[in-house]
Amino acid sequence: MPQSLLYKAAPLGPGAVPPPPPSPAGSAELLLRSRPLPTLPKTHHFCPAQLSLDPLGPEWDCPLGSKDLEEEEGPWGGGSGLPPPAYFPGSWRHDVGLDCKGSPEGADAQAWTVYFYSLLQSCLQQAGLPETQDRSHVPRTGCPGAEVTLCILGSPSTFLSVLLEAGVQSPGNMLLCLSPAWLTKVPAPGQPGEAALLVSKAVSFHPGGLTFLDDFVPARRATYFLAGLGLGPGWGREAAELARDLTCPTGASAELARLLEDRLLTRRLLAQQGDVAVPATLAFTYKPPALLRGGDASPGLRLVELNGKEGQETLVKEEVGAFLHSEALGDALQVAVKLSGWRWRGRQALRLYPRAEQGPVVDTVLALLEKLEEEESVLVEAVCPPARLPFPGSPPTGPELALRICAVVCRTQGDRPLLSKVVCSVGRGDRPLRHQSSLPRTLQAALAQCGLAEASQVAIVRQRVKAAAEAALAAVLTLEAGLSAEQRGGRQVRTDFLGVDFALTVAGRTLTPVALEVNGGLCLEACGALEGLWASQHLGLAAEEAAAAPLVETMLRRSARCLMEGKQLLLLGAGGVSKKFVWEAARDYGLKIHLVESDPNHFASQLVQTFIHFDVTEHRRDEENARVLAELVRARGLQLDGCFSYWDDCLVLTALLCQELGLPCNPPAAMRLAKQKSRTQLHLLCRRGPPWPAPSLYAVPCCPLESEADVDRAVRQVPLPGVMKLEFGAGAVGVRLVKDASQCREHFSRIARDLQGEADHPGIGLGWGNAMLLMEFIEGTEHDVDLVLFGGRLLAAFVSDNGPTRLPGFTETAACMPTGLAPEQEAQLVQAAFRCCLGCGLLDGVFNVELKLTGAGPRLIEINPRMGGFYLRDWILELYGVDLLLAAAMVACGLRPALPAHPRARGHLVGVMCLVSQHLQALSSTASPETLQALHDQGLLRLNLLEEALVPGEYEEPYCSVACAGSSPAEARHRLLGLCQGLGIDGPHYPVAYFLSHFK
Repeated sequence: MPQSLLYKAAPLGPGAVPPPPPSPAGSAELLLRSRPLPTLPKTHHFCPAQLSLDPLGPEWDCPLGSKDLEEEEGPWGGGSGLPPPAYFPGSWRHDVGLDCKGSPEGADAQAWTVYFYSLLQSCLQQAGLPETQDRSHVPRTGCPGAEVTLCILGSPSTFLSVLLEAGVQSPGNMLLCLSPAWLTKVPAPGQPGEAALLVSKAVSFHPGGLTFLDDFVPARRATYFLAGLGLGPGWGREAAELARDLTCPTGASAELARLLEDRLLTRRLLAQQGDVAVPATLAFTYKPPALLRGGDASPGLRLVELNGKEGQETLVKEEVGAFLHSEALGDALQVAVKLSGWRWRGRQALRLYPRAEQGPVVDTVLALLEKLEEEESVLVEAVCPPARLPFPGSPPTGPELALRICAVVCRTQGDRPLLSKVVCSVGRGDRPLRHQSSLPRTLQAALAQCGLAEASQVAIVRQRVKAAAEAALAAVLTLEAGLSAEQRGGRQVRTDFLGVDFALTVAGRTLTPVALEVNGGLCLEACGALEGLWASQHLGLAAEEAAAAPLVETMLRRSARCLMEGKQLLLLGAGGVSKKFVWEAARDYGLKIHLVESDPNHFASQLVQTFIHFDVTEHRRDEENARVLAELVRARGLQLDGCFSYWDDCLVLTALLCQELGLPCNPPAAMRLAKQKSRTQLHLLCRRGPPWPAPSLYAVPCCPLESEADVDRAVRQVPLPGVMKLEFGAGAVGVRLVKDASQCREHFSRIARDLQGEADHPGIGLGWGNAMLLMEFIEGTEHDVDLVLFGGRLLAAFVSDNGPTRLPGFTETAACMPTGLAPEQEAQLVQAAFRCCLGCGLLDGVFNVELKLTGAGPRLIEINPRMGGFYLRDWILELYGVDLLLAAAMVACGLRPALPAHPRARGHLVGVMCLVSQHLQALSSTASPETLQALHDQGLLRLNLLEEALVPGEYEEPYCSVACAGSSPAEARHRLLGLCQGLGIDGPHYPVAYFLSHFK
């Protein structure tokens, strides 16, 4: 098959020699247009490959493709190439509607569409999944821009793992297009030079591997697009043009593909990274691109810039001689000569020579120079000696084995690289080893096959591969950050995943992964093939997470940004210093915020589109205030997409205002029920099911207190010891453990005297009054569960553990995330929180539920019908890449939040609270806000400032939270304890070690 036919069932690996072109009409024209490589000198000392490099061959018989995408043959390239003859064993229906109404295809294009449909069915069948159901005769309708639409244009075999993973994480929103005719670009209003991408037809993916062939009327607007541009000189002008200058986030472009397919450019990028080893390389480059000019020299990488292609004999001889005798080659006995440049990627061969044979190397370089075009290179590189396992110098146990390590690394929240999966190939050392020519296996299995089975050594190799792969993507992201939108192929284009191929060699008696090249879909396809080994129902699920999971999370996160950009949101209550992140996040997401706030001088008044000064603290007038606010909104002509609040004081008012304006929200009755703590418990106690387990199993006996007479009645109804708290309180202000009736009466009198109204302690809900409740004290560990619900469905849940509180008060002391509980206990907590929210009628939003885990299971402390406070949003964003603020804003706009179904934590965080009453001296000296902020900026701790003033008081809230990260809870705990001891936060009066003891 000619290499210009780039959408194929089994793409050739890097450097693969393509088979002869097919016989259908048009192949003769392709042969005439291909340019043969020069005849190169032959050598009798040709040595077989010892590593997983490009395929070998004594002849340079690879036809070249055109350098111009507009001249490409093959699928979607405007040429006459037909798909290769393929054998897809299996049985599935062929009378399906693959034609796209309004976008007729030619015969060749139709042949490719049928080919890819058959390939998809074959892949599904081998994975044990049902065939695609054709429901295109009944078009899917709906608002084209009202939901996440992840779109892939590419080979089903390459992206199957992505498609299936996204089908689970975002049901029905992952679309595979088998033809460019199924997609249309339309100019984007108000965004000159950019276009929206519309999907008229696609295969949609759902949980359980269900797939459907769908038509969309009207066409759906893509919120993320990934075109399988693949390796090689290009996939055709249609695919490249569709990916260019889109308004939606895009995961690849022809422009970026050309950069990454230049082996010399990527090798230089990797060589400049301290954590990535590359083969020693000598490069002769003809009129190099600007990205290769100048810059610091890299160890082992020598660039020789040529102004011409002729008359270079003396220079080449000198440079090759110096290179072959240089120490940079180390123990390498062979060198490879190959071509570099995107035009040559995926269709080049190479020649290997003994290191001692300078003449043939020089002759080969000179012959290749004649065929170079501008910005292309000839490379002479060391062939890294394969590592002899289990230890250098050990006798061979059989034929020498070659090992190819492929790593998939993804861009995650904050543009941080994350290794997703490692897959390996093992084969005889005297034969080429490349993608799709060997069976995939895990790193552990591959190393064991080669003689290295000790778990600790395998872990070391894995860690080195991880560091090198993540550094490789970091280098690519750094490069992209310096490119203009035009150079990237569009404002929204980013590289979201990368495949890195490694050889394993020995450097200084240390096993070292050496990066050979980077690629797009080949490593991803290899990971999918490995995961496919577990597809059989007899073997069950794969032991590891899908390689595509982090990529899909990134696709969803970028899609959410796309959907929310420019949305008009009314926000009630700005909050205090702990909510400063809101304004930066709103600007980053492109949200248009209209703020209603009681404080006319609030700093946020200058950071929003519209500021409405309105007193929202008198909650006995919430219904009247909602009507007045609705009139103010209409008078200002605000065209709102949603309205929400994260501030306790404003939750019921927000629900009433949404009702007035006809905006999505939970019913005001549900918000009132959740806001009043005794009503929450008493209501749930009556919810005995079905279904089971019923919410009543999680509720705790309690009694509301409005007068001293109520206290005497309550102590007869509620077992003591008990907990007294404000009905509408927040921040654990006024919460106290009471052991007998006298303590109950004493605490009730104290609260009635000290906390009478909003002015006594602003922001904790005293605008509702100072009524209290008495509830039974429950023994057990305390936990927070932060939930995202949409339409009554649980989309995400994050569980954190709290340390012991400082009795008799209940101010939080310490926390750990993710939870250290067993999976079953974690699931029990999540279900308890979920069912309690549903039991109160809370169906849509982001909620924080506080529970205790007792010997008899979870028990509810209270429901906060808003985003979790303190550090929770920050920690969840850091560990899981999920922003609860964005999720709340999406729900407020009636949009299903784009969230991963099973987010994986990227580490562990352990933190402690600092209190002014306990840490005034430290906070004024060794742990001053300036010192803590400096440590935060250096990445030594995470600081969440919760209050502005260092003013002690009886009814205080935490001043700040300080936390440390680690790869394990023990590591994070150890770092935090040392930090607290050094800063003076730990002490006899505030024993941090004890507070952290719950997390062991």
